[in-house]
Amino acid sequence: MADTLGLLQTLWRARLIAPMRPDRYLRMGAAVRRVGMTATVGFATAAQRCPARPGLIDERGTLTWRQLDDRCDALAVALQELPGGPPQTVAVMCRNHRGFIEALVGTNRIGADVLLLNTSFAGPAMAEVVEREGADVVIYDEEFTAIVDRALQGKPNATRLIAWTDHPDGHQTIESLIEPRIGRRPKPAERKSDIILLTSGTTGTPKGAKRSAGSGGAGDLKAVLDRTPWRAEEPIVIVAPMFHAWGFSQLLFAALLACPIVTRRKFDPEATLDLVDRHQATGLVVVPVMFDRIMDLPDEVRNRYSCTSLRFATASGSRMRPDVVIKFMNQFGDVIYNNYNATEAGMIATATPADLRAAPDTAGKPADGTEIRILDAEFNELPTGEVGQIYVRSGTLFDGYTSGTTKDFHDGFMASGDLGYLDEAGRLFVVGRDDEMIVSGGENVYPIEVERTLVAHPQVEEAAVLGVDDEQYGQRLVAFVVPTAGASLTPDDLKQHVRETLANYKVPREITLMDELPRGSTGKILRKELLDRQA
Repeated sequence: MADTLGLLQTLWRARLIAPMRPDRYLRMGAAVRRVGMTATVGFATAAQRCPARPGLIDERGTLTWRQLDDRCDALAVALQELPGGPPQTVAVMCRNHRGFIEALVGTNRIGADVLLLNTSFAGPAMAEVVEREGADVVIYDEEFTAIVDRALQGKPNATRLIAWTDHPDGHQTIESLIEPRIGRRPKPAERKSDIILLTSGTTGTPKGAKRSAGSGGAGDLKAVLDRTPWRAEEPIVIVAPMFHAWGFSQLLFAALLACPIVTRRKFDPEATLDLVDRHQATGLVVVPVMFDRIMDLPDEVRNRYSCTSLRFATASGSRMRPDVVIKFMNQFGDVIYNNYNATEAGMIATATPADLRAAPDTAGKPADGTEIRILDAEFNELPTGEVGQIYVRSGTLFDGYTSGTTKDFHDGFMASGDLGYLDEAGRLFVVGRDDEMIVSGGENVYPIEVERTLVAHPQVEEAAVLGVDDEQYGQRLVAFVVPTAGASLTPDDLKQHVRETLANYKVPREITLMDELPRGSTGKILRKELLDRQA
């Protein structure tokens, strides 16, 4: 009873439950029965809750919730009417725009599985994933045609549909399928649709992590709304990639709360600030490197935008730079919420602005309903402050990889794959991936410690530290450093800087100065690319 009351209070505070005419609630219930309790059910309920209000704003203009819902239905009908019959799995390789949402929701409504592809994929990696997951339809943006052609060389019968093009002539586009079918609804799905999200895959071909509609449920919703101040029907700017677990989850939350979704195909730091101010958005969804790019703007450019409407700017997907966190909040207010998530586990921890003011590099405290343990190699729980493997238990753990394998578990807790520790206040700190720990001369070195020391140098913008094979030491440390504009430092200067702060065995043997670090579309540093440079 107390749990139910707490949930209702949370939903009321977020205005998901609000004073509305009874017939509107009845229509929302009918929409749920029609499309089923799918992952994307929020798009159907929003179309009944506030049909004439903006649902999506992208570079093509504005769609109301009803228009967006009708377009999703129309594409669903078209997929059911394909010459080869309804697809089993639809791969989607799109940037953030209406076509991505229509492909996602339309596929979900006919019971086909949705495979969300990284827009940074190269042909061979995409070919392997598409073959492994059995995709028989690919919906993609025209700019990815060459990649898709290469990936589908071995699947000549796969159906190809263009989601975004500036030159529609001669292409089979989803727009050409949607327009003549507006007003029609698909036949009821005969099977349950799964969403296949890909792990980050920075060191190899990404694995598919399967999530069903029931993953998380009301408990996950309450955990997010209790920690982050979402409010129903208020505009949200989403510039984090929607194909990634983080952007995808925030897209679904926005639909569930009928928050108008404001997005653009490619991230631009100034354009993002302009979208917030122009639409008076109360939420901003980014990956951490986007904060970096916003704060890299010249002061006179940043100062054109107030962003006073923001109640939260929420990020996940990679480490946040503590200096950027504080600089952003000093200018735009205490609005940053850092989320520690995993594709396989959903939300694990959230750092509120108060947490970040106290410890700007924290991943925050465990979400409600989530337990975190720090274990050593023998599964002993480690005391406060000691680094070990992060294990997590919650109701949002994934359904397993599509290959049939899963993560390591111990006593009901899943290994996150990360190393970290908890402080006296119960805040989590992530020091790196367990496969990133470097053992040099028998000593354990956590790259993040060396990276933070390098970045503390006034002439260093960014740094990445890796371990490479070494005959004498087992592994040796190498660093890749991006100097600030106009810097005049040398690798020897940086080695001396590290030596003055850390033990000698933590000083990188080699330091390479670079213009920028290679990053994936979610902002994670592509360490494999850096390792390949050392090969």
